[in-house]
Amino acid sequence: MTKLSVNVNKIATLRNSRGGNVPDLLKMVADIEEFGSQGITIHPRPDERHIRYQDARDLKKIVTTELNIEGNPIPKFIDLVLEVKPTQVTLVPDSVDAITSNAGWDTIKNRDFLKEVISTFSENGIRTSIFVDPDNQMVGGAAETGADRIELYTESYAKSYATTRKNAIEPFVNAADLAHKLGLGINAGHDLSLENVAYFKNNIGHLLEVSIGHALICESLYLGLENVVRMYLNKLK
Repeated sequence: MTKLSVNVNKIATLRNSRGGNVPDLLKMVADIEEFGSQGITIHPRPDERHIRYQDARDLKKIVTTELNIEGNPIPKFIDLVLEVKPTQVTLVPDSVDAITSNAGWDTIKNRDFLKEVISTFSENGIRTSIFVDPDNQMVGGAAETGADRIELYTESYAKSYATTRKNAIEPFVNAADLAHKLGLGINAGHDLSLENVAYFKNNIGHLLEVSIGHALICESLYLGLENVVRMYLNKLK
């Protein structure tokens, strides 16, 4: 079964919009795990507009599944990851002012930098993943950095799913096949939803994990958080 890691950034966004501690991020994370999620993902940004750095420290104490911290490996982020020591760190090349992640790494241009960062995390027992577009050259470059996994950036698939899903999935199939041959584990995320996740999972070989946040929280407004988590788990069997 492909594992579901729930990105809880949007819960923190709602909390921060009014101050205080409603909704209680830690309580909701505990509930999400109880509902069956096999991981929790957070993506702290330098301005802490949703997940705060302290949230990462607090979540480390209570997460009982796997904690995945995503982000651009600027010095502040690297220090946080080394302090918290999550199960996995996912390196994402987003700019400081990015609304959301919008591109994968150029693993050729940034190979030396990524190798250095990944080596530091690996020496501390943290599994590493690189956010990449479904491009075989970038997958090949990722394999040369020493990363454990890649996370396929799935926005292009999600945008085209309703009209040309067979064409949309093809580059992801090819990238995943190459990644597996090169010894990389395969994760995926960005705009996956209840509508499109099963088709993606059924066509991508060796898919270990999907990270889903925005769609899952939006769907939960209509259907309820517990129901939605279990609906995703059913589609990922």
